[in-house]
Amino acid sequence: MRTLCFSLLLALLMITACKDEGEPKVAKSIESMKNKGLPALAIHGGAGNLKKLNLTAEEEAEYHRVMKQALETGYALLKEGKSSAEAVVAVISILEDSPLFNAGKGAVFNHDGVNELDAAIMNGESLDCGAIAGVKRIKNPIHLAKLVMDSSKYVLLAGNGAEDFASENGVAFVEPSYFFTEHRWKQLQEAKEEKDMKLDHSGLNNTDPDAEKKFGTVGCVALDIYGNIAAGTSTGGLTNKQYGRIGDSPLIGAGTYANNATCAVSCTGKGEDFIKLSVANDISSMIKYQGISLDSACTSAVQKVKDFGGRGGCIAINTNADIAFAFTTTGMFRGYINAQGILKTDIYK
Repeated sequence: MRTLCFSLLLALLMITACKDEGEPKVAKSIESMKNKGLPALAIHGGAGNLKKLNLTAEEEAEYHRVMKQALETGYALLKEGKSSAEAVVAVISILEDSPLFNAGKGAVFNHDGVNELDAAIMNGESLDCGAIAGVKRIKNPIHLAKLVMDSSKYVLLAGNGAEDFASENGVAFVEPSYFFTEHRWKQLQEAKEEKDMKLDHSGLNNTDPDAEKKFGTVGCVALDIYGNIAAGTSTGGLTNKQYGRIGDSPLIGAGTYANNATCAVSCTGKGEDFIKLSVANDISSMIKYQGISLDSACTSAVQKVKDFGGRGGCIAINTNADIAFAFTTTGMFRGYINAQGILKTDIYK
């Protein structure tokens, strides 16, 4: 009997000790998860034959200013503990609000003189994703893409249906005239005269046939302090596009992809090439199945695009805060803030 009582007392003491010991361990685990890593992010604003654009010093400075503003905004949110997806939306919104880039305010016109906007976002922790295509009255398409991810049972909504969903969920609309810029309108007229589709900046008054080769799309990849990554992409597509054409940007696995196990990717280029080669997912798959580095996977993927006869580039990040840029062209509007807090923006190779 004495032995039984002693055993019960010992067991009770052990349970109490485990409970007392366990509580701080849980708290420590949460704190450790919160400080799992320092935040980092990267952006792009299109890749192409940028040297032929003949940008003035003032124009180059404005590109750098907007990219820096976007990066600093996203980084501040990440430092505050916001999720990578929230930071991606904030960053891309700034790029969408600038007429410099082919997204949101700076979107190109389709054949009918209308701006049709596409966007996508993906969460690397859960693989949740949302995308919209062909919307015409949404000021910041990336916001609607995140709403689709967070508040619908679908992944991709298009056209009037996407705008109906936006209306039902209180998204503010703008008049189509909001997206009008004289530069984009002139590009459309040039494209119609040439019976061609333009990818973005046409190098107005430049007779060089390669002057037009700047791909527009904007994108962001981010790593938050919880160790989760996300990717987002937004675009106005091709100047003079027809028949409701949709490119790679809103297609998960083609122009946008994120998976904590591998990386987060956002692409820019002619969408048809990136769709056919599933570029964003290809980068993830090379890392997963071949065990190669982030940089090597990105370089290999864009080389495949080049070998296929296409042009463009991508940005990527992983949960180790490694950042990679790769492009087949003479330049890509791009920038990053790494895990050490170092900010850099660049345009040319």
